[in-house]
Amino acid sequence: MTLLIRPEPFARDVDRLFDRLFDAQAAAQRWVPAMDLTEADDHYLLKADLPGMSEEDVSIEVDHGVLTLSGERHAEHERSEKGWHRIERSFGQFQRQLTLPDGVDPDGVTAQFQNGVLAVRIPKPEQVKPRRIAIGGASGNDQRVMEGTAEEK
Repeated sequence: MTLLIRPEPFARDVDRLFDRLFDAQAAAQRWVPAMDLTEADDHYLLKADLPGMSEEDVSIEVDHGVLTLSGERHAEHERSEKGWHRIERSFGQFQRQLTLPDGVDPDGVTAQFQNGVLAVRIPKPEQVKPRRIAIGGASGNDQRVMEGTAEEK
């Protein structure tokens, strides 16, 4: 007696769907690292979790008042044609941007990378301070003081 086993009607379609889905995810995978931004009296502190990365994998740029943090975390596994793997850790390229307050000196921005955490210190801009301006009278001897704010450049 011959036993015929009938394949599931959609088994091949499901296999093809999963193959296309995982190939598309691998090609377009985007990773977004977690970041914290805190404020101190004289600076802001941006911390980004970048596990498994080194300083060479990360780029920090300041251009026109925008700080850009970018890089790439590479996959640590190889694609296998047979069998399957469970991959939950994200990888790929990332880019995060932060608009800086007006007046931040880009040359004052510093960064440290330790134990997979990038810390970027952004100095606060000098605050506009009120200043007194002397007003001279018509004779040049009589001066009154006017209070106000002025932005020094």
